[in-house]
Parts: sequence; C-alpha cells; structure tokens
Amino acid sequence: MTTTPSGDGTRCVHAGEPAAEPGAPLVPQPVLAAPYHLGDAADFYGRATNPTWRALESAIGSLDGGECVVYATGMAAISALLRVTLRAGDTVVLPSDGYYLARAYVREHMSALDLDLRLVPTAADWDASHVRGARLVLVETPSNPGLDVCDIAAVAELAHAEGALLAVDNTTATPLGQLPLDLGADVVVASDTKALSGHSDVLLGHTTTRDVALLARLRAERTASGAVPGPLETWLAHRGLGTLDLRLTRQAENAAALYRALRDHPRVRGLRWPGAAADPAHPTARTQMRRFGGVLTFELESAAAVAGFLGAARLVAAATSFGGLHSSADRRAQWGDPVPEGLVRFSCGCEDPEDLVADVLRALRA
Repeated sequence: MTTTPSGDGTRCVHAGEPAAEPGAPLVPQPVLAAPYHLGDAADFYGRATNPTWRALESAIGSLDGGECVVYATGMAAISALLRVTLRAGDTVVLPSDGYYLARAYVREHMSALDLDLRLVPTAADWDASHVRGARLVLVETPSNPGLDVCDIAAVAELAHAEGALLAVDNTTATPLGQLPLDLGADVVVASDTKALSGHSDVLLGHTTTRDVALLARLRAERTASGAVPGPLETWLAHRGLGTLDLRLTRQAENAAALYRALRDHPRVRGLRWPGAAADPAHPTARTQMRRFGGVLTFELESAAAVAGFLGAARLVAAATSFGGLHSSADRRAQWGDPVPEGLVRFSCGCEDPEDLVADVLRALRA
C-alpha cells in the first residue's frame, strides 16, 4: 500500500507497476503459463498463483486500501465471499434493491445451508433490527440499478455491534469514488468488468480486505473452487485501470450534463444521479463519496418506449453492462430487477458531452 500522497490519476497510472529494471518491460506483461518449473519460486501452478494476478491485486489493493484477491467475474467474487463467511443456519443481510443475482445465488444455490435471508432496502432507516443475529451484511451503495445510498460508517457500526461482517459492493462507485474500508467495512467486493477495467472486453471481479485470516480463506477458496481469472483478462484489466481517473472524469461530466438536460424533460420520470444536489441520495453520498460516476437511471412510459428510445439513439448501445468507454443503456425489468417496466439504467461513456446530450434528446423526440 502506498504511503506517498498523490492524485487519483498518478495512483491509477502507477498502481501495481514493478520496480524499474534495465531491459525489463516498462509495465507488467501477461504470464500465460499453467505449470512452472518447480523450485523455491512463488509460482508452481496457474490455478494457485500467477504473477499477472499479483500485479493487478497490488494495484487494486493500493487503491482500495487493503489486500486484494481477483476472480474470474464479479459474481465469482460475491459467491466466494458468501461461501467463505456463511455456515448452516446463519443470517445474511442483502440489499432488496441491489444486484439481483446475489439474492438469486443465496436462494437457489445455497439452499442446503438453510440460511435466513433478510432483504433490506439500501435507503432504509438502518437500525439494530436490520442486522440482528446476522453473520454477514452485504450492502451495495450506490445500489444497482436504483442508485440509492446508505451510510457505510453507520451500517458498519450496527453490524459490528452484532458481531457481523460488513461487505460493501463498490462496483458503481469504484475505489476512486469511495473507500469502504476506511469507512468501517470489513470487505470490499466489486465487478471489475465494469468501470475499473472500463473497455467492455473483460470479465473480472475482486474482493479486498484488511483481515489477514479472511484474506487467507478467500485465497484458499479461490484455488480450491477454481474461480480464477485468466492471465490475459487480468492483464487487460490492469491496462484499463491506468485510465480509470480520466474515464471517470469524463463519464461524470457526461452524467451531470445529461442530468441537467433530462431533469425537466416531459417524457422522463424518476431521474436519479447521486452527484446531483437535488437527488435524495446526495446528502449521504457527499459525506462518504470522493467523486461521482457516470451511471444514471430514469423511467420512460413503457417497455416499448425504452425500445423505441434505444432504437433511435446513435451513440447509445443497448447493452447490459456499464462503466465502459461507450455509452450504453438497458431496461432493467427484463433481467428480473423489481423495478418499473420502463426503468432505464444509463451508463455514460466518454463521448463529448454535447454530442451525447444531443443524441439522447433526439432519440427521445423520435
């Protein structure tokens, strides 16, 4: 973990880089080997260790403020955390409005443990009753797709009073937007498929913690389960991480511009972006978030209206991820999120703000 204060851009560009060595590559390169010559070196088999993983884990860990474990996907990271921390009969608290597959995984793939699954809205007035008896509390803030926010420090205090771990899904915020471990969380989990890698060409996830025992269990579980990332994907994510500061700056600029353009639009309802002073999440978000990202949500009249909007847009791809260079949007109800049929999750890319706003307004008119 770096101890030298520096800006976000500097930290992203230099995160995880090796010590300078004449004749060596300037930046970490992918190591594609499965077996290695046995000896005293750290690497012996590609399912257990890989220097490409370690470079990215060093980079992400330095940004998150802990020790990182990378996984093949964001869901691999979440499911690993659930398997490692929960035992038969435990109570686990999940967001009722967070990523739907986390809830589905507990219900459909951990049913043999007879877990008590307690669902709490992100924007609830959190008190001891929400976490009573829990072993693990997982929050997602800002939530996906509704962009509600909870007070991480307050929930951490409640969880710890019950002897529970607090995990924060930091996918939407990224480590540049929010540092959950500094706010009292025990674990950060994220899908690095999204903004962290940022180019819509990688599946990856990670956990970060300062708990040495939990870190060892997570790494051992990754090796045993085989939920490991490919070295090429890991290298691509590390390469993408270098421009995270630049991309987030433009994406937030685009989100602010779109918010201004859409807040009084006659076809748009329920516009949300935590970076806007008028957003209900803003008072809490501004106390714990270092910066805001490029994801907005809003509602159109119907599923057909969303299809028409996406069909008319030229710069906005119909796609179900977010955080990439290209602006994209999808209708979240089609995936099982408990949201209105016309709710759109809109991910601002890195286009020029004037071009993106003009395209969205034209598509809404069409």
